[in-house]
Amino acid sequence: MTRRFTGSFTQQEALSKSAIAAAVAVLQSGRLHRYNLLPDEAGDVAQLETEYRDWQGSKFCLAVTSGGQALQIALRACGVGPGAKVLTNAYTLAPVPGAIRAVGGDAVLVEIDENLRIDLDDLQSKIASSGARVLLLSHMRGHLCDMDRLMSTCDAEQVTVIEDCAHTMGARWNGMRSGNFGKLACFSTQTYKHMNSGEGGLLTTDDPDLTARATVLSGSYMLYERHGAGPAPEAFADARYDMPNCSARMDALRAAILRPQLADLDRNIARWNARYALVEKRLEAQDRVATINLPAAETHVGSSIQFRLPDFTPDACRAVLEAAASRGVELKWFGAQEPAGFTSAHPSWRYVPAQSLPETDRIMATLFDMRLPLSFSLDDCSLIADLICAAVGEVAS
Repeated sequence: MTRRFTGSFTQQEALSKSAIAAAVAVLQSGRLHRYNLLPDEAGDVAQLETEYRDWQGSKFCLAVTSGGQALQIALRACGVGPGAKVLTNAYTLAPVPGAIRAVGGDAVLVEIDENLRIDLDDLQSKIASSGARVLLLSHMRGHLCDMDRLMSTCDAEQVTVIEDCAHTMGARWNGMRSGNFGKLACFSTQTYKHMNSGEGGLLTTDDPDLTARATVLSGSYMLYERHGAGPAPEAFADARYDMPNCSARMDALRAAILRPQLADLDRNIARWNARYALVEKRLEAQDRVATINLPAAETHVGSSIQFRLPDFTPDACRAVLEAAASRGVELKWFGAQEPAGFTSAHPSWRYVPAQSLPETDRIMATLFDMRLPLSFSLDDCSLIADLICAAVGEVAS
């Protein structure tokens, strides 16, 4: 009889008792809006901003409704508007080029390498050919490129870097946290990310003027002094008149359940990485599987895992999906012609000008992706890895 995994790939761990208690306290107060506060009360949103700022090691932090809104606000704060060219990875999720389109910009897609990181040679070429002066860098699926070289290139060309850290909350490059390289960083607290508030986002930066612009864009009205990790009031002198209100404020309920999760985040990162290492080691034993190299300079957060089947045809890749599914294992395949769930590729983004990306297409044609929720035990991970290897072996034979 074929072994099966019977767990769920979309079931997250339950929220802690402290998070539930914090949520109940907000609900009992009836004051869910971030500015609906008692005199001299900081409020959960402002306290989350302060705590996340300190954890991240940035100067400022802004809490918003989603990671996608954080991206749009960051782009707008940097002056991106209709017709502007914005560089971004060709391998990412739809909200990244979607944010560029939402503010009126045009995405210039940059090739990736076989380890799923932005191709820095193609980036240099696309900077020159496009004239773009903003890079929305997606650390897709937690993979950091050579951040020292990337920043050297972008600084030399006067390209502003916005980091999409939805998958790298807590990751580091040469000891520096992801998000502390570019001008702004955007984080997500959507259910499948490293902290879970259903939807939610955080924006960090060291720039007081960009923070002021972002804060007014988020919908602060004239209540920006109530923020927990914002700049001095004088930073808002122009922003308070220049920036439109986009009503993207985080509410107190989400902030309340995120604060206890932030306290547990470092411990959970270690738990994700233990699961990642176990699955990676098992997959490496299957000679048809190519795993993703992790550079020595990178401290990874392994909340998902990717692998390639370089010798497989599209039909064989589809057969692997089916063979894995028959064993209870939910894989995503980036080589599919049609978008499915959260997974899509650049040809399906019709809001992005069509672009030739032969290397990205070649790599993604055999690329598979799988979540590693903390609801999986280490034994679960061992079984899942063995089932993937069996599915690959079945199709290859």
